[in-house]
This record gives sequence, C-alpha cells and structure tokens, in this order.
Amino acid sequence: QARYVEEHRLGEGGCGAVFSGYRIKDHLPVSVQMVVVRQADDNGKNVSVEVAIMLKLAAEADGSVETSAPVSLLEWFDFGRELILVMERPVPAVDLDKYIEENGGFLPEDKAKVILKQLVDAAKHLEDKHIFHRDIKSENILIETGSDVPRVRIIDFGLSCFVKEQSQYRVFYGTEIYSPPEWYGRSCYRCGPTTVWQMGVVLYEALHAGDFNTTSFLKKRLKFKRHLSKNCRDFLDACLTKVPETRPTLEELQHHTWVCRCHLGAPKFKTASAVRQGRRGNCL
Repeated sequence: QARYVEEHRLGEGGCGAVFSGYRIKDHLPVSVQMVVVRQADDNGKNVSVEVAIMLKLAAEADGSVETSAPVSLLEWFDFGRELILVMERPVPAVDLDKYIEENGGFLPEDKAKVILKQLVDAAKHLEDKHIFHRDIKSENILIETGSDVPRVRIIDFGLSCFVKEQSQYRVFYGTEIYSPPEWYGRSCYRCGPTTVWQMGVVLYEALHAGDFNTTSFLKKRLKFKRHLSKNCRDFLDACLTKVPETRPTLEELQHHTWVCRCHLGAPKFKTASAVRQGRRGNCL
C-alpha cells in the first residue's frame, strides 16, 4: 500500500482475482493479482509457479525488442499463505475477446494475420524457454491499441508450468471447451501440439462470429468461412488437425506462407529487462 494504489477489479486470473492500479512514485499502470499455488524454485524456496516462470523470463531477458512478449512481473510480495504479484499493465489495451467485439464481432483476415503472427512468435519464445502456458485464449491475450499496428501481449500464467521435451500430461489444466482432441481420445496431451491447437482456436474465434468448442468441432458442427484465402484456410486446417502427431510445430507455423507474408514494424515493448530497475523482487 505504500507503493501502489489498487483500483477496480479487472477479472479472474488462473489462480486469483486481478485488480488494476498504479505505482505511486511514477503513476505507472499495474495489475495486482493474488495467488496461492506454490512450488519450490531452484534454491528450494517456495514460490508460486507463476512467479517462478515470470522470474525465469525476467532473468533470461536480454533487452532485445520483441514483436510479442508476456507482460512483465514488476514486484512480488510473500504473505505466507498468499502471494501478491504486481505486473505491468499495458495502456491502452484490451483483451482479444473485447478487441474482436469492438471490431464488429470478427476480424478481417489481414488484421487477424497480424495478431496470429505475433502470437505464434510469442508462443515459440515460451516454448524455447521450456514454458507451457496451457491456457492461451482470447481472454488471455492483450492487444495494445496505442499505434496503427495492434501489439500482442500474453497474460495470466496462473496455470502454466515448466516442461521437459516430450512430456505428457494426464491432468487437464486450461479451458475445457478448447481442449485438444487427444485429451478426449487419449486422456493425455503434450505442450507443443496443444499450443498449436490453441493457435487454431484463437484464429477461428478471430475470424468467425461465435465461440469455438472442441466437441462441436469434432462433430463437424462448426464451419469455416468460405471466403478465407487458401493460405489462411491451410494455416487453420493445420492447427486444428485432429491427430497431434501430424500438426505442425510452432517453428513450422512461423514459416507458414500465410504469416510469412505479414510484414510488421518493430513494436517497442517494455520487456522484463526494461522494467528491471523498477522491480524489487523481494519478499515481505
């Protein structure tokens, strides 16, 4: 309370309520989240998985300008049975769900392409850091609207985990209606194919007026728009391939013709290293 002012409630994260606020000394917009899930870090100290992941991203940040990035952890406080996370809050920005609504309920293909290119790059960056978000969806994607090019930020790492190559998961964490087909058929899923499936889910909802539902999709109750370009339809089909072993990797998506033809400027994100001076990383 000596450093931050808490304002209105923004919503629910994966593990707790999220509030808007600002830092008193410079009025920097922040979001404040309470979490209670805990895990040991490399030094044996108990921290939440979310904090451990955000600290890893901050420690490995090299100061480079990225086209997409998770929001940064500015500071965190340990109160024993709960943690308070103070995150940067991009302004002006809305989540992708709201952004789609404000643009008439669906996006034109060119605008969806700009967002998906950045999202795939961000997801690949997390994969390279051995981080599995597990719940990438429109509500967990912020769109910065302060320039002509919408800029993508990933939020809410409350369900995320560290992952080893080829690890399989037999307990589902995420949004059930978006779960990959292999969860229904095999009761297990893996990081890479699941994240690629989520890319398809996000793109489907960006292009169509209506929510995606895996069960409805598998029963062929969801239809694709007829006027999508051939490359867009191929990208969507590839992401939503039912057999996980035949889905492309995130790296292959990065080189897909549809997104390769999307040329972006260089968004200047405030990455973790850029805010390191304002982050104390302490336990109170």
